Amino acid sequence: MTDLDQLTQSLARNLRRLRTERGLTLDALAARAGISRGMLIQIEQARTNPSVGTVVKVGDALGVSITTLLDYERTPVVRLVPAEQAVRLWSTEAGSHSTLLAGTEAPGPLELWHWRLMPGEGHVSDPHPAGTAELVHIRAGVLTLTVDGSDHLVPAGTSASFATHVPHGYRNDGAEPVEMTMAVSVPAATD
Repeated sequence: MTDLDQLTQSLARNLRRLRTERGLTLDALAARAGISRGMLIQIEQARTNPSVGTVVKVGDALGVSITTLLDYERTPVVRLVPAEQAVRLWSTEAGSHSTLLAGTEAPGPLELWHWRLMPGEGHVSDPHPAGTAELVHIRAGVLTLTVDGSDHLVPAGTSASFATHVPHGYRNDGAEPVEMTMAVSVPAATD
């Protein structure tokens, strides 16, 4: 089984389990996530490899991290994630990428990411649930961080914190790659 097949199977199994545990119908979860019922069915039947945006919306609607949706093992009290098990969820032919390094669920989803943005590339993110916050630390290059329509230059060695319940994105307008570490904290779901 390929890594992609394993992720697809894990996503299908975990989505069914989490949806059932929360007493949500396919229609209710689709409405909450803002995606079609048909897409949820395809995901639960492991018949599709959904976009990162779709997986984020489903995780946000369930109040769990992407790590939990893709996890293929029960997590122990201490969970070590070797480099080869980090999950690359977004990439471009030019070399930009985002890699989910680790995540946890207490008190709400918390994720740790590594991002690389090549010159001239960027990524736009849909708003997350109210109360979601992100932290970024730029290790190389200069990030152009856009939050709710306003650009902020974040040079190497600088960190930024911001609320992400509004449209936001990351862009590299410079001549060298941007390397950054990001933490995303999503509030626990409430019914």
